[in-house]
Formats: sequence, C-alpha cells, structure tokens
Amino acid sequence: MNRISRRFEALRQAGRKALIPYITAGDPHPDQTVPLLHTLVAAGADLIELGVPFSDPMADGPVIQKACERALAQGMSLRQVLDLAHTFRQTDLETPLVLMGYLNPIESMGFEAFVAGAKDAGVDGVLTVDLPAEEASELANLLIDHDIDPIFLLAPTSSTERIRRTAKLARGYLYYVSLKGVTGSAALNVAEVAEKLTMIRACTDLPLGVGFGIKDPPTAAAIAQVADAVVVGSALVSRIAELAQNQQKMHAELAALTNSMRIAMDTTS
Repeated sequence: MNRISRRFEALRQAGRKALIPYITAGDPHPDQTVPLLHTLVAAGADLIELGVPFSDPMADGPVIQKACERALAQGMSLRQVLDLAHTFRQTDLETPLVLMGYLNPIESMGFEAFVAGAKDAGVDGVLTVDLPAEEASELANLLIDHDIDPIFLLAPTSSTERIRRTAKLARGYLYYVSLKGVTGSAALNVAEVAEKLTMIRACTDLPLGVGFGIKDPPTAAAIAQVADAVVVGSALVSRIAELAQNQQKMHAELAALTNSMRIAMDTTS
C-alpha cells in the first residue's frame, strides 16, 4: 500500500474526502514550486497533482495553458520536475504526489528512465492526460512494478465498457472529468456528476476524484458530497498568475482558498 492508498484509507476511516490541488511545476518560477507545495499541504491538501509543463496541453483551458507557457519560458523540463518532486520529498514524507502531464515528454525521456526517476523522486502516481488505458499497458505495468499508481481520466461520455477497461488497469484513484470542455470551463451540474459516479462505482472500488469546474468552497463542498476527492486546478493557477510579482500575497491567497475549500468540505461531508 503506497502513500495514495494509505491517505484515502485514512480519510475514509475519518469520514472525510480528499482535497487535491493542482499547480504547474515551474510556475511562476521554479524556485517557488516547492514552497507552494508546502503552502498547499499546510492549508489542507491531502494529495497534490503537480503539472508537467508541455507545449501543447490540449486538455487544458487558457489558464493552465498560460501556466505551461510561463514554466517552459523558465526552462522547465520533465527532468527538472522530477528534481522538484525530489526536493519536496526531502521535507514531506507523507503527502502523496501525482505528476500530471502528457505522453510526449515521457516518451522522449524513455519509459524506464522516467519511471526510475519518478520512483527516486518519491512520486506516488502518474496521470498521463493523452494516454488512454487502451494504449497504456506498457507504461502502466512499469509504474505498478515500481509501486507508482497509474491514474486515468474518465469523461461524461465514457461507456460502461471503457470504464471497466480503465478501472482494471488503474491504481490509486480515478479522475472523473466533470465537464465536456477543457479545464477551467463553465458550470458544473452536481446531479449529473453524482449520476455518473454511481455508474462508475458499479465498475470499480477505486476512490473517485472529480475535477474541472471546481472554483470555490460551495462547489468543492457539493462535489465532496458525491465524490471521494475534489480536484482544484484553474482556480489556484489563476491566482498564481495574478500574484506572481507578490510572492507573500500569492502564498497567502492560495492558502486561504485551499483552506476555505477544506473547511467547506469538512463541514458538509
């Protein structure tokens, strides 16, 4: 049982739901990534998704696309992301860390080199946005062999057959994309999310996280009523962009938003 499984089990026993913030590695500057990770943990994050910057993040909306552009302009690479993860792990041995990105940088590094580097860095899970389960067995099995969870996306359009196929290969948790658009897009229908999660739960015992469209404490609380985890990305990344020149205020506002979501989730769960 790795850190992700242990964390979800501890939350289940406590009757709480996981809060999973996302930030892009290297945004607004590589020197700020590890301090931001620690800020999020102190504010109530249970797991963290760390985005690997990519030049064509097709599943992401403009907020995270621009974060990737800023990070790449700072020279960020997949190897540097692993270095940041390693630095974070030196002072946080407990918080699960998931890398979220695209296949091309992993292929460029090579599957074996990437998985070995992720293991050495203390990474607990890998979510490759553009790698469906049908094509993922080589990388997923290599990750599993190194006790790293391959995590997959499910969409509102995912069929029962595809859910079952994905769940069979997945570990850690499944990430349900609550909207048919890109990250940061519009309104969230909690009733529709709940209905789809019921369908997914019939196919798997894995925890279910929900992301895309969660922007504030009321939405986080509503999703926590029906999901095992709430994933928040664009709402945090947009604040990083707005406050990049004021590090103290940036950390304070990210902590305040994260903590307000944590309180709202705990109050209603």
